[in-house]
Amino acid sequence: MQQLPEWLIKRVPKASNMRKVRELIGDDSIHTVCESASCPNIGECFSKNTATFMILGDTCTRACKFCGVEKLSSATYPLYPIPLTRLDSARRKLDPNEPNKVALASKKLGSQYIVITSVTRDDLPDQGAGQFILTVQEIRKLLPEAQIELLVPDFWADKDIIAKIVHIKPNIFAHNIEMVPSLYGKLRPSSDYFRSLDVLRTARELDGSLYTKSGFMLGLGEKKDEVIGLMKDLRSVDCNILTIGQYLQPSKAQTEVREYIHPDVFAEHKKTAEGLGFKKVISGPFVRSSYRFSEE
Repeated sequence: MQQLPEWLIKRVPKASNMRKVRELIGDDSIHTVCESASCPNIGECFSKNTATFMILGDTCTRACKFCGVEKLSSATYPLYPIPLTRLDSARRKLDPNEPNKVALASKKLGSQYIVITSVTRDDLPDQGAGQFILTVQEIRKLLPEAQIELLVPDFWADKDIIAKIVHIKPNIFAHNIEMVPSLYGKLRPSSDYFRSLDVLRTARELDGSLYTKSGFMLGLGEKKDEVIGLMKDLRSVDCNILTIGQYLQPSKAQTEVREYIHPDVFAEHKKTAEGLGFKKVISGPFVRSSYRFSEE
């Protein structure tokens, strides 16, 4: 493993900061992507009472090689829909109280900008869209003024399912493209670059006033012209908001970092993206999909 450059060295978060949000939430059945994906910003975000909630359980049905979230034992190259063993089905039942739990946790944290994401649930007929909708409804009951960002899986680009999410009018509809297309076969074998573009295209076609957002990582072996091509592809589907961050290996189980990208390169990509017409661009080594987004 390469030695971290100075611009990627962060202080170890205080244990008290790490406990703060978890104690406020007060429910271990509520998952955050901050914890499940080993996010490097967890100490900073938790110290500010912010977290990104992860619904639909904590186990993904996809086999992405870069992600630290727990994967189903049978996760590989799923067909639609994927078969599940009896054990998997019993393990992965939806929590009917999860939407209310997340809403209550958001209120305890005093959140006015709430990000909801999920693991991918290829085993569910609606890919988990119903749980997103119920969660938004519960949050709006308790925090009617709060802004809500939904960071959704690809839903197999099913227009009817995407329409249900668009219909509840999140403040931001987000779906991450993650990386340049040439890396998908090796690192995202269960997903498809063009399908992800279709998700964003469909959301904008269904509601032209909806803000759509996507993000991707650098440091996985991509080339500069591929990065520019990716940004152009996102603009071709009228994606409004872009985040660009450095890939950092969550554990030895995930793919290694190929390159640590200098902050100046992130600044260059930000300038290029703005020139392509993105309304908002957040680019930097520690940027994640919703890192400091409500502060920008």
